[in-house]
Amino acid sequence: MLKGKKIVLGITGSIAAYKSCLIIRELVKRGAEVQVVITPAGKEFITPITLSALTRKPVVSEFFSGRDGTWNSHVDLGLWADAMLIAPCTAVTLGKMAGGVADNMLVTTYLSMKAPVFIAPAMDLDMYAHPSTQANIETLRSYGNHFIEPKSGFLASGLEGKGRMEEPCAIVEVLENFFENSQDLAGKKIIITAGPTYEKIDPVRFIGNYSSGKMGFALAEECRKRGAQVTLISGPVQLKSSEGIQRIDVESCEEMHAAATENFSQADAAILCAAVADFRPEIISEKKIKREKGELVLRLCSTHDIARALGNAKRDGQILVGFALETNDEEENARRKLEEKNLDFIVLNSTRNEGTTFCSDYNKVTIISKDGSIDYDKKTKAEVAADIIDRLCAEFEKKQNKIQ
Repeated sequence: MLKGKKIVLGITGSIAAYKSCLIIRELVKRGAEVQVVITPAGKEFITPITLSALTRKPVVSEFFSGRDGTWNSHVDLGLWADAMLIAPCTAVTLGKMAGGVADNMLVTTYLSMKAPVFIAPAMDLDMYAHPSTQANIETLRSYGNHFIEPKSGFLASGLEGKGRMEEPCAIVEVLENFFENSQDLAGKKIIITAGPTYEKIDPVRFIGNYSSGKMGFALAEECRKRGAQVTLISGPVQLKSSEGIQRIDVESCEEMHAAATENFSQADAAILCAAVADFRPEIISEKKIKREKGELVLRLCSTHDIARALGNAKRDGQILVGFALETNDEEENARRKLEEKNLDFIVLNSTRNEGTTFCSDYNKVTIISKDGSIDYDKKTKAEVAADIIDRLCAEFEKKQNKIQ
């Protein structure tokens, strides 16, 4: 899985830096091309000569190679790599990465990296457990970085506890597993709806909800990374999507329904993550409604049921995934929606799980199908997206086996 892959290996000032030689050896044995970027402190633990001999490439450490105008381009490294691995990663580097402190070549390269980033922390147990370190880790997780958890064991301080960098072979296996799964949606066309819809009352007011679109955008990015051709139909949000994603921006349920039904016939799957308004004003005022004595009465009518429309149109082989955000009787309501709208599975979350729904970077979901349900722990939305897409891939495999 690593043959031909280009890996930027970042090395920081930790005693575990000696293990980077073993990481390089394992990567090269598996056919990867490795470029080392090392911090000044890292060179105190292992020499660039050793690293260059193993990678057959000059080691990058400083911004400038000499006084003749030559320099190392962090931008080029960010475009060159298929993945960046920082192992070992110290507490100070975690802090700089989380805060965007680009005062060395490694952090600058990280900030320019277009490829997935894997981080293997290494430090003493008290440093690892410190709230500031854990806050930096959570910040970096929320940016979509992949963490390779340290192990508990004997540390350089003489103490024993969590903070010991994972072993080189296990680190390389994480990369291998990532690339093995990274193209499991190659050739598939996936539609994803995301964000809220705004249903106009007048030119300045609307009926809407608190959806930020973060979960739907995380799903779109995960599908793109796995090789899918992604069409993201988004309500009004303040999020950016990668260039490889075809994005259709809409405002109302009417517009989202039109875009979803138009694109569904050519899709292999649709994931309906948007928080679509169930009702809209029956009459939209052409002018701003002024404050008057008494009450303003709005008469509402139902919007399009996008999930039902796609469920009715679904053909053999297509997969339809729904979302259910509930406040009570969660599983009962989600199972009813699963059946009524001809979904293959539904992702349930609840407002009762504090800090996991609207505007949060975290989610806690249950995936429900006719075969049963699986509860997942609270995770970042990027990690939840990976779990959901793993399930989508399993559904594709199941349908393929039925055809055969």
